[in-house]
Amino acid sequence: MGFKSFPSRGHRRGGTRHFAKTARQPQYKVSVEKYINKAEEIVIQSYTPKHTFGDFALLPELKNALVERKYQIPTAIQDQAIPHALQSHDIIGLANTGTGKTAAFVLPTLNKLKKMANGQIALIIAPTRELANQINDECFIFARAVGLKTTVCVGGMNIEKQKKNLRQNPHVIIGTPGRLKDLFSQRFLPLNKVGVVVLDEFDRLLDMGFLPDITYLLQQTPKNRQTLGFSATSNPQVVNLMQKIMIQPQIVQIQQNESSRHIEQEVIHATSKEHKIDLLQGLLQKTEYRKVLVFGRTKFGVQRLSDYLNKNGVLSSAIHGNKSQSQRQMALQAFKQDKINTLVATDVAARGLDIPAVTHVINFDEPENYEDYVHRIGRTGRAGQAGHAVTLIHRGN
Repeated sequence: MGFKSFPSRGHRRGGTRHFAKTARQPQYKVSVEKYINKAEEIVIQSYTPKHTFGDFALLPELKNALVERKYQIPTAIQDQAIPHALQSHDIIGLANTGTGKTAAFVLPTLNKLKKMANGQIALIIAPTRELANQINDECFIFARAVGLKTTVCVGGMNIEKQKKNLRQNPHVIIGTPGRLKDLFSQRFLPLNKVGVVVLDEFDRLLDMGFLPDITYLLQQTPKNRQTLGFSATSNPQVVNLMQKIMIQPQIVQIQQNESSRHIEQEVIHATSKEHKIDLLQGLLQKTEYRKVLVFGRTKFGVQRLSDYLNKNGVLSSAIHGNKSQSQRQMALQAFKQDKINTLVATDVAARGLDIPAVTHVINFDEPENYEDYVHRIGRTGRAGQAGHAVTLIHRGN
């Protein structure tokens, strides 16, 4: 059976619950036709790297760690960016999410810090708490191999604990702009020691309004620092801004599709908001929808939708800005470990996350723009696998 009603702040009229109207109706900036694509047959285009990991001028300890972690062949962004980074060049790296960008900046950064051994530290700035923690998971393993320490400084977590960690003089500090600025203002963040700055998901940092905070933080770092910026989109604004904060950067651009051609993309039209709920439940009941990421527009709407799915027999969790960090981590782990098969998220919360084997992406609410749409559907059809994206459309009142 489908969903017959959806809890809201609305009121009953004649026994039927209605949605409350929001003050601002969404502005639909994307043509419906852009959400439709018949997937092409998957043709695996193997990249032939110019280097092996053994060819890179990395410390033996890092090479051993790469072997232990079964890193064999560099991805395109790793193959092209690491040699420049090891030569202390500034880099603008443009590549889709899930192409190995983290290792492309973590390995040369750790290599430089260990070889210099002059008290310099690295500052890695990410747009979200989840992405900062995800970067740390990978960085920590390689840092431990060369005797370096990492720490994470993000909002939503105990700032006193983060201050304590900073007193232990970590070599790599990974954080979100607001919390990093707070810690600097309280004299806990030694930006004068920064030798390497990494700006990950720079396009999303801009979208989220972090440019003033980033500019402020960079102004406190030495001018001769190395700066590495990575972005999933390559629009002129992103590239121009990165160039302004770098010194003669090397641009490494990996071929990017406007949208993944091997992802089947379809639109399903709903006659009402209640009908859209029915459609969503019908899709989630299909056996092929094994691991589904559902996108909503607002934090409240995402939580409300997840709660309703759980009450109606669909195990799900929500991630959004109002969740505590521990709650968000628990939801992600449950999804990654297949304890639940549906994760409901906002664009901001899901940005940059590496979630393997997502079979379907459902846009319950339409994205703000086409770039957000591309980022959303890019969560499925990864690593050469087929993917499927569905956009539910109701453009009425």
